[in-house]
Amino acid sequence: MDRDLIYGNALNTISTLGVKRLTELKTRFGDFETAWNELSERVLSDLGLDNDAITNSIEQRKKLSPEELWEPIETHKVTILTPTDASYPLALREIPTPPPLLYVRGAADFHNDVAIAVVGTRTPSPYGRIHCERIVRELASQGVTIVSGLAYGIDAIAHQATLEAAGRTIAVLGSGIDSQSIYPPSHNGLAEKIIERGGNVISEYPLGTAPLRHHFPARNRIISGFSKAVLVVEAREKSGALLTARDALDQNRDVFALPGDVNRPQAAGPNRLIRMGAKLIINATDVLSELNVPLAKAQQALGERTFQADTKEEAAILTHLTDEPIHVDELAEACALPAASVTATLTLMEMKGKVKNMGAMQYVRIR
Repeated sequence: MDRDLIYGNALNTISTLGVKRLTELKTRFGDFETAWNELSERVLSDLGLDNDAITNSIEQRKKLSPEELWEPIETHKVTILTPTDASYPLALREIPTPPPLLYVRGAADFHNDVAIAVVGTRTPSPYGRIHCERIVRELASQGVTIVSGLAYGIDAIAHQATLEAAGRTIAVLGSGIDSQSIYPPSHNGLAEKIIERGGNVISEYPLGTAPLRHHFPARNRIISGFSKAVLVVEAREKSGALLTARDALDQNRDVFALPGDVNRPQAAGPNRLIRMGAKLIINATDVLSELNVPLAKAQQALGERTFQADTKEEAAILTHLTDEPIHVDELAEACALPAASVTATLTLMEMKGKVKNMGAMQYVRIR
């Protein structure tokens, strides 16, 4: 066991310290074990804590056992990296406040990653969902690592689309990375799939940390810091996704945005970013060319897929399907076909991967 990590993890469990003070302690004492042993009212005062926080810190330290806190690290097969470790992500090491301790589930191998963050609203429109899936699949198929935050909406769509493309994805949490702390709890299964398929679930917070509100703005700087660029798919005017974009600019990362319908509130954020100078993106080719990333596969793999209609019914349906959801009844009327025939044909087309059921008997064309 690495004693420095054991004591670093224990110090990180003291809620009153935080990233900057933990870094200052390491710098001042040279290692976390010495910092733990030398932690005193005077040291805490030098770190800028007020009297209540100092008392709280001392009381927390008295109740903690570094060795006992380390046991869950081994149980959950968690790797802890510090900025001086060779395995620590190089891009993350460059940001103004790199995590002094990075908790990692999954193989901690980041140096060959070309990573792009994909962020957005928790309530995407069908338009946002469709284009997020399409762009992410295209990027993942070219070997790009997709980074996001495991939240509802665009985050989960980005992770899932990467897995469907057999790509690598990294989820950055604002909580502990143990199964009891993952947020939202309903995404525990998704987190496990990410790890099983060669990706990672990471956090700067120790195991058992609850998803407190103030953790998420801090988490956003890691999402952007991990990546060469941030792509905002859909976001409202005031949202965590725009905070991530701001972090990206502060870290000298590129910001990309998918343009949206001006009548949709979810499009307000990306459209505003574009007005402010963010690069307008409509496909993976745009992203890769902006970053000067060579394509790993044939260029046509990133182009719009053209499906061959297998029947005259499919041909009629494909003619009238777009990226906007259309109800079966409306589609049947447009195609001049019986609703039952259209429904049956759509079911077969969905099995072939030509269309997608958006729910409530509404379908879109997959591109």
